[in-house]
Amino acid sequence: MTFTTRFAPSPTGPLHLGHAFSAMLAYDLAMAVDGVFLLRIEDIDQSRARAEWEQQIYDDLHWLGLTWPEPVLRQSDNLAAYDAALDTLWARGLLYRCDCNRRDIEAAATAPQEGAPLIGPDGLVYPGTCRRKHPRIGPRPRGAALRLDMSAALDTTHKDMTFRDNADQPRIRIVQPQTAITHIGDVVLARRDMGTSYHLSVVVDDAAQHITDVVRGKDLSDATDIHVILQHLLGLPTPIYHHHRLIRDDTGKRLAKRDDARAISKYRGDGASPDDIRAMVGLPVKPA
Repeated sequence: MTFTTRFAPSPTGPLHLGHAFSAMLAYDLAMAVDGVFLLRIEDIDQSRARAEWEQQIYDDLHWLGLTWPEPVLRQSDNLAAYDAALDTLWARGLLYRCDCNRRDIEAAATAPQEGAPLIGPDGLVYPGTCRRKHPRIGPRPRGAALRLDMSAALDTTHKDMTFRDNADQPRIRIVQPQTAITHIGDVVLARRDMGTSYHLSVVVDDAAQHITDVVRGKDLSDATDIHVILQHLLGLPTPIYHHHRLIRDDTGKRLAKRDDARAISKYRGDGASPDDIRAMVGLPVKPA
């Protein structure tokens, strides 16, 4: 099977050094084995996505020396695939409608009888307020937030869920059902304003694009359990994961898109070269 990986940025701000590291690392790994490097635009959040940021993604990556097959998959053009996945899970009774807003969840999670709120890979672990509030029969609700009933979902899996994580030390990781229930909880798979979610769309897209190896930062390592669970529920293959180190600022804080001082476009404007960027993030300079 051909090694196939991807870089999947959101067009919601400028790419920074952390993005450059992740994209170049994925590209280098693919090229080293005569594999395939894909670009995917994760623009399901149309309230924040901007055409100018998408164009700058192309410009920055081309300047770094990266190439990819066309056409590029844009998630906003792939909503029908996410709908189909949601229909599958709804038909199995694994989704439920949730009416809670962020304030409701924070209030319920911090109630005295609940103890200290747990923070999982999807934020505050949902306390289950709406789990039994709405029926799970009939047509799937549209324009509503839908959560995965994690406990019910795990009851349908009858084999160990494992995945290979080629991080600092390659190893096989096992998804622990009880940990998923208590420390991940009922994650949102469809948001009111998007009709999908990051977790669902990334799993569907990775399968559709035949991604064999996912290269991404360690900050997404815990979320991989969610993705492996969804892959099992939807009958999709599980890639190998490469969770790489994060690029941090001088204080040790992970870079964010609002950190314009480390935007790739700024380094370009200041006269830096792609080799300079490689040196900054600790990647070998490509031979001439």
